[in-house]
Amino acid sequence: MAGQLHHLADRLLNTPLLIHPAKAEVLLAVLSGRIGIEGDLGIGPGIDATRFVGSARRESGRSALTRATNGVAIVPILDTLVNRGAWLDSRSGLTSYEGIGAQIRDAASDPEVHAILLDVSSPGGEAAGMSGVADLVRAVRQTKPVVAFVNDMAASAAYGIASAADEIVVSPTSILGSIGVVMIHADRSGELAAQGIRPTLIFAGSHKVDGNPFEPLSDAVRADLQASVDAHYDAFVGLVAAGRGDRLTVDGARETEARTFIGADSVAHGLADRLAPFDEVLAGLSRRPPAGLGKRTGVSHMSTETAPAADNTGISIADRDAAVTTAQAEERARIRAIVTSAAAEGRMAQALVLATETSLTVAEAEKLLAASPKEAGIDALATRAASGPEIGSSRDPAPPDAAAERTVAGWKKAIATANQRFHTA
Repeated sequence: MAGQLHHLADRLLNTPLLIHPAKAEVLLAVLSGRIGIEGDLGIGPGIDATRFVGSARRESGRSALTRATNGVAIVPILDTLVNRGAWLDSRSGLTSYEGIGAQIRDAASDPEVHAILLDVSSPGGEAAGMSGVADLVRAVRQTKPVVAFVNDMAASAAYGIASAADEIVVSPTSILGSIGVVMIHADRSGELAAQGIRPTLIFAGSHKVDGNPFEPLSDAVRADLQASVDAHYDAFVGLVAAGRGDRLTVDGARETEARTFIGADSVAHGLADRLAPFDEVLAGLSRRPPAGLGKRTGVSHMSTETAPAADNTGISIADRDAAVTTAQAEERARIRAIVTSAAAEGRMAQALVLATETSLTVAEAEKLLAASPKEAGIDALATRAASGPEIGSSRDPAPPDAAAERTVAGWKKAIATANQRFHTA
């Protein structure tokens, strides 16, 4: 445990944090007087033990990184957020951006998933890594609806991720906001002096020991640290505005002054879109969009564009058939260009989904593919995730050979269906 506390101190002190102040106080209380002392923080099984909605086993037999139900993948964003550590979860009290990103990418490329629900209950955490997840959410929502359900906190970094979704839904008691940055410096010089300890720092480079805990901050070092905080703050409010648009602009985010808002108040101030229970949100996302809808635009409230209904005044059957034939040829060319593009190499599963299940242009699909890991990386993560059944999971792990056979058969069926749909050989 002492080693874990040192890691916690390293991540908490002298680094910009996007975290609710109350949580920061708890972490400081845990560290106070405990560095180097064996002990048990009493972390129990955590929220993970009661996550009963959906299953990580897909109909094709594939073991996915996320639970899903009725085509909706549920990505948990829980507890204190840190940059690295792929399979940290609520039992450790930490969740990593690395793991969240892997789950979102897996759901985005999953042909059995048509929508993604972010299940958010977090006070925030590290600044490093959060913007990458938010950027990913904004990219994915161009192809699949992404909704953030806050139950019951999305503060600081957690709100940054939620703000990138199409829509934020809250409960009456949900707490949102804390759009700000904090950096903590622990001056232990008085404590050490009381113990008769006088540290001597031997270093090269005038800024090498800036912000060390053995002496008070000088005015110059404090100014440097404040400049770092200000830079992270500017980036944070810009990120929120990029996701929320005119619902919460840069100026609007700044005007919150890092306050938090509860339930309906968060909706009134533009931090959320509506109040609804989890089951209602899940049921709404479970209704798959009708076939033939145009591509998603990424605007608020999950709106989609559809082509205007064709009228039958003055359009001949021959002209109509010719237009249909041209459109089919263009669609086949688009699909072929996506799946044969350089960006599709090593990402064929994602490429097939983007080509056959969306109306993205070739350039848009290539951009999203280039931002995704190659399939070998996802397979490795899936293998790690499937190493043991989750607590509360009812799935029976299939023998490796049988699972592999079902996966191959599932993709063959998907490809055959796509070929039949678009009349390709």
